[in-house]
Amino acid sequence: MTKPVVIGIAGGSCSGKTSVTQAIKEVFHNQSLVIIEQDYYYKDQSHMTFEERLNTNYDHPNAFDNVRLVEDIQHLLNRESIDKPIYDYVAHTRSTEVEHIEPADVIIVEGILVLEDEALRNLMDIKIFVDTDADLRIIRRILRDITERGRTTDSVITQYLTAVRPSHNHFIEPTKRFADLIIPEGGENTVAIDLLITKIKMVLSQ
Repeated sequence: MTKPVVIGIAGGSCSGKTSVTQAIKEVFHNQSLVIIEQDYYYKDQSHMTFEERLNTNYDHPNAFDNVRLVEDIQHLLNRESIDKPIYDYVAHTRSTEVEHIEPADVIIVEGILVLEDEALRNLMDIKIFVDTDADLRIIRRILRDITERGRTTDSVITQYLTAVRPSHNHFIEPTKRFADLIIPEGGENTVAIDLLITKIKMVLSQ
């Protein structure tokens, strides 16, 4: 039985990571593929007050339960199923529900800081950084957080200025150096995505 291919896709908030992931998924739709979102591995905060949860910096490495994320990927590499946690973005804590995930040939690990953690990087066969201008990322984030996560415009902008932007500069942007391929403008960069897909096919064929 061949070893699954692990692809890490990092980049700033709303940089286009999901678009790149979906582009890969469309090509390998006949291949078993699973997507593991780092966002779902935010630490459980049920022991904290709602106000304390609001003050958490969700763009800091300490916000993530990378120990469990690494363990789950290792289980998938061993062709074992996992129960992936689900995060409640309205309550700002981990949901009591989980999503059962079966092992797959292609494992995509997507998130802003998946290249920041050395243990995570060591599990990856291909490391990608999606690089998009800050002005476009903030516009996308405002639209997403209002429509999908029940936030107000003021709260999104305040969070961006106080936490998202500083964390991007300090923790996310520097992880570019770990990437095997940097993709400007995310899913719109068809040339880079074609190169990535070719590489995935090569790894799968080995």
